[in-house]
Amino acid sequence: MYAPVPLIKWFLHKFTKLCELQRICYGEPTGAPRAKGVERCLELSRTPQLVEMIKILNEIVENELTDEDFFADVTDRALATVLRVKKIKPRIHPDFPAAFEMCVEQIWGYRRLYHEVERLRKTPYDCDNINHEMKLNQLWKLLMPEVVLEARVTKQWQDIGFQGDDPKTDFRGMGILSLENLLFFATEYHGAAQHVLSHSHHPKHGYTFAIVGINLTSMAYKLLKSGAAKTHVYNSVYSTPSINTFHHLYCYLFYEFDRYWMDTKTQNENPFLFTHNVITQEEAGRANASLMKIPEFSRRYRMRFDHHPNPSVKTDILDRDQFSRRLK
Repeated sequence: MYAPVPLIKWFLHKFTKLCELQRICYGEPTGAPRAKGVERCLELSRTPQLVEMIKILNEIVENELTDEDFFADVTDRALATVLRVKKIKPRIHPDFPAAFEMCVEQIWGYRRLYHEVERLRKTPYDCDNINHEMKLNQLWKLLMPEVVLEARVTKQWQDIGFQGDDPKTDFRGMGILSLENLLFFATEYHGAAQHVLSHSHHPKHGYTFAIVGINLTSMAYKLLKSGAAKTHVYNSVYSTPSINTFHHLYCYLFYEFDRYWMDTKTQNENPFLFTHNVITQEEAGRANASLMKIPEFSRRYRMRFDHHPNPSVKTDILDRDQFSRRLK
């Protein structure tokens, strides 16, 4: 016969003199075990002040926030509320605030990231938007550096895997998010992207590079939305995840798709169904383990492929350095 959960919590609180949040922050290792434990504890709480806090924080991260606003409106608010409600004194428990703050940044940073991704997904590609057009043109230059694009609307786009003469029609499903992902892959993992593109041109086992990339954007979005990507994000980002976190996830999925496609020498199969079946069915049971390979992917393929032929291409050096430090 099992004791009811409330009784167990009461006993542990009396025995350890620590609330459940403290026991999680002190007892669970940094990363997904701790962040998920804190998240579950807060979500199951019936304390009115904590229920209201969660509601407010969820509403805050739905909007666009600077990091400074996030730390002030989310992290500081959550810590102050928990310290007050749980009667935790930082002077007596000096390690708790930092550990709890990290979890808050991971939990609501993930939710903030989802809303940022959702906004990009809902933003349609606009051929009258000069920024959108410049990004599309940059994608061509990165993938086909030695070929001049003859016109804005041309069959040349099919060389990098778009369906027709105008790529904007292919972006309808995932909006500008799919272009941002393709451009990030071509910029940050330039050599790997060209390597994958060359595979897509294989006479027997080729596939439409850009269209598959758009479908993989949909897959990465679903992993983020469903929470399947939480373990990876919580284990790899010990602060607030950024849009680059999502882009790196996408790059891993793209490279893994290409590797599996070429290894199996698939023929006469719809690459879109193949993409869905391979990663969402075969890897569903080991999704978190697969996602944890992203740091390995970053180290291995950057060293192997990143010899950028175009020194004029600018990348976000700060974000790349931060990402590299997280891998150590």
